[in-house]
Amino acid sequence: MLAFALAVFLLIITPGPGVLSTAGIGAAYGRGPGLSYVSGLCVGNFAVGLAVVTGLAAIIFSVPIVRNVLLVLSTIYLLYLAFKIATAGAKIAFIEAKSKPGFMDGFILQFINPKCYAVNTTLFTGFAFMADNLVMETTLKFMIYNAIWIPLHLVWLWAGISLHRLDLAPSTQSRINLAMAAAMVAVVALAIWSLL
Repeated sequence: MLAFALAVFLLIITPGPGVLSTAGIGAAYGRGPGLSYVSGLCVGNFAVGLAVVTGLAAIIFSVPIVRNVLLVLSTIYLLYLAFKIATAGAKIAFIEAKSKPGFMDGFILQFINPKCYAVNTTLFTGFAFMADNLVMETTLKFMIYNAIWIPLHLVWLWAGISLHRLDLAPSTQSRINLAMAAAMVAVVALAIWSLL
């Protein structure tokens, strides 16, 4: 169980579309819209987890055309986000949106977020700790997952809200943007590899 909790922490703390967009929405719109967006991400993440646990995700991804279309759309979207982050220059580039995002934006993002599928598949199909009671193990995994997932996303939201208060040097801001973009590209590569 401890190995599962550590895996959740390490997989969620790394920058991906969910946490990067959470920080960006916090930076752009503040606490209210940020909390609404995180709520949508949370419910969307739970729905993806259920799809993985029930096998629905496996069925959907077993249809080559559906799998390929979702993979292409997700890859294009995530590479676009990485490009926007990398080319933001000296402006801190957590993902900025032009209108106030809300619950549905967060919910929908999880369905096109390959990291969400990769993480859920890794966590729910691995790290067995109650082989004799799969229902209890799955229930505990959902509880542990959310007990870590929710606070980590709230920390990213807080980071976004707090970021505009900092006065970082332009070169430091550019390096942060490039590192975040590289992390996004790594997430895309991991997602593609896990779906092949």
